[in-house]
Amino acid sequence: MPTIAVRIPQMGEGLQEALLVEFLKQPGEQITRDEPIYVMETDKATTDVESPYDGVLVEWTAEPGTVMAIGSEVGRMEVADGVKEMPAGHGPADEATADDAKRSESDSANEKSGGSQSSSKSKRSDVVIPPRTKKYLKEKGLLDVADSIPVAGSKMMPDDVDRFLSAQTKTNATYTPEETDEYAEAELPKSQVTLNYRLVRGSTSCVPVTVMQTVDWEAIFAAREKLKSESTGDTKPPSGFAMMMHCVVQTMMDHPKFRSSLVGDGKYLRTFKNVSLGIAVGLPGDELLTAVVKNANQLSREQFFAAANEQIELARSGTDQADSSVTISVSNIGSAGMRWGIPAIVSPAAATLALGEVYEQPIPDGDSFKFRKTAELTLSFDHRLINGIGAADFMNQLKEKIESYV
Repeated sequence: MPTIAVRIPQMGEGLQEALLVEFLKQPGEQITRDEPIYVMETDKATTDVESPYDGVLVEWTAEPGTVMAIGSEVGRMEVADGVKEMPAGHGPADEATADDAKRSESDSANEKSGGSQSSSKSKRSDVVIPPRTKKYLKEKGLLDVADSIPVAGSKMMPDDVDRFLSAQTKTNATYTPEETDEYAEAELPKSQVTLNYRLVRGSTSCVPVTVMQTVDWEAIFAAREKLKSESTGDTKPPSGFAMMMHCVVQTMMDHPKFRSSLVGDGKYLRTFKNVSLGIAVGLPGDELLTAVVKNANQLSREQFFAAANEQIELARSGTDQADSSVTISVSNIGSAGMRWGIPAIVSPAAATLALGEVYEQPIPDGDSFKFRKTAELTLSFDHRLINGIGAADFMNQLKEKIESYV
């Protein structure tokens, strides 16, 4: 039985690269066509990618956390005799099969009519290759793989070829770190590569805006002190940050846009019925991963605290949990001694909320002052999705919940 490549498919017009997130199948498993086998993330969405073949998965030839050009090999499968390998840059399995059928019909018709339509088109019957582009393909040695090159329109232009070459070069190039008397180089951790991809993805489409709110922290402090006095043995009360996160979950249920994301090239609003709360978790070496509490709104307060601790520990062990259901992430910059900070929006989330260091704020009291525990909240949000009034309403309600916490 032949072994053929499984490649990153073309999931959207003009798409040049994707982030390999995780594998859903393991080598040795029997796989049916259209069965999800791995997850990839693009500037459009996070997607379960389906197998284009029936067969047995032989091996994965790439690693999760790798940014790959469209058409790059991600694995290999053993298939039945006669099964042909999908070209690099093919569409989803159903689309690719339909294209193959159209291609066969078109080729058969041309052969019968003696026509030469295939000389002016790629093997994909819907893409025209003008003579100038055909000449350019020949110069670059790409004429035989023209059908694997993603195009931005109905015609393949030299710019499409250049983008394809650029993406291939960026993905396939190997770089050897150097060490000299002046500097030393080292490969970035996979977690940082993934984070960088999502930051760039967000920066190319997001319109970031930031608002700040000062909150009285006395109620949270009093609630935690009460739990500390009641705790026995090794039981630790939840942190003030955990209590604030629970307030965030409750507030999100009253503000649907904070449970939403933009889809369909930003023309449609997808609103999730439940909250998947992202939590930024710092690791040694200045690494950053995201823990996620799924369906947080369906948990009791105690269940939420337990789930948050569990997911944070999972992140500390190296498991990043971010996916397309995370619409807001929270960050405790106060734990690092920072009172203020403007957080970055990490795609796929549309907002990030940062809690600053709790401090004693002087409050006028007659001829003197009294001091109250206070904290600063900073919210960065995508203005394409959330407007200023909506953000202000969210922050004001969150302030009320924090200041009335019991």
